Amino acid sequence: MPRILEKTPAELGYSFPPEWHPHSATWFSWPRPEGVSFPDKYHTVPENLARIIAQIAPREPVHINVPNGNYERIVRAQLAGHGCPVKNIFFHRIKTNECWCRDHGPAFVLKPKRGGGASAAIVDWGFNTYGGKYPPFDADDAVPTRIAEELKLPVFYPQVVMEGGSVDFNGAGTVLTTTDCLLNKNRNPQLDKASIEQYLKDYYGQQHVCWLTGGILGDDTDGHIDDLARFINPTTIVIGVEDDPRDQNYRALKNARRQVDLLRDQNGQPFTIIEIPMPGVVEHKGKRLPATYVNFYFVNGAVLVPTYRRKKNDRRAMEILQRHLPKHKVIGIDCVELIWGLGAIHCLTQQQPSTLV
Repeated sequence: MPRILEKTPAELGYSFPPEWHPHSATWFSWPRPEGVSFPDKYHTVPENLARIIAQIAPREPVHINVPNGNYERIVRAQLAGHGCPVKNIFFHRIKTNECWCRDHGPAFVLKPKRGGGASAAIVDWGFNTYGGKYPPFDADDAVPTRIAEELKLPVFYPQVVMEGGSVDFNGAGTVLTTTDCLLNKNRNPQLDKASIEQYLKDYYGQQHVCWLTGGILGDDTDGHIDDLARFINPTTIVIGVEDDPRDQNYRALKNARRQVDLLRDQNGQPFTIIEIPMPGVVEHKGKRLPATYVNFYFVNGAVLVPTYRRKKNDRRAMEILQRHLPKHKVIGIDCVELIWGLGAIHCLTQQQPSTLV
């Protein structure tokens, strides 16, 4: 077992860095054919994953959780078969139920060291598959501690359910989230809004919480923020907007857009708001899927953006992000197959921040 830290991260000087903080690695959990995420379409997913990992591995190490050596051999062959070199990719014998590492993976927090650099620890939040929707989830729930054992890092145990896709950070003390997810009684029915805020401050090392209301159609997480609005720097929020009043997301996104103007940061200042389009209707077998460009992911020197074969909106979203992220290369990756699992690039990944900065 890893060393357990009894105080909170905030009490010990740890905080959760923003996603654009330099990474030492990105973590994945490889999906299983027998999992619930990709019914009748699993065979299309390894190629999608290979395209994503092929963009990350040249920029930072990639760590992949697999249940055993046979899986590792299969995944290595799948990656190579889809043109993804396996250099800079490392495998760990860590069993998972599903592939959504953003939600079941470790939350890495950093504590500055005197003289430079930082020490790292892991927050092991509870995980119950979005309010118990997809049991079993025991293997997923154990992932943060298993990674802490592999990396020999100490662990905090809040004893509270929290998914990584439900929160976003500006790197200056503010966390952005939604009432629909964090106040849903299928997560922590014993806690009220003030108590949830205190856990966010104590275990992510933050000072301030910003709340939005709403979520997009097809999102089975009850409104994760990483489908709705994200920070791209300490003062700027990117939010998805839908211009078509006939679209089922129109009203919820219009409401969220009004709300975001009223948000204030940790110093009481308003944010700069950047609008990006939604891709429009993306369906499979008549089911509306939660396709959004907001599910992008920062890696060292780049931002990976899910695209959905909607040429006009794909291009517009990437151009807007590139204009506001001049130091990053904005890269679009087709996620039409992947979104059948109700998640995209950000949902799959979990960053491990560098301790050298």
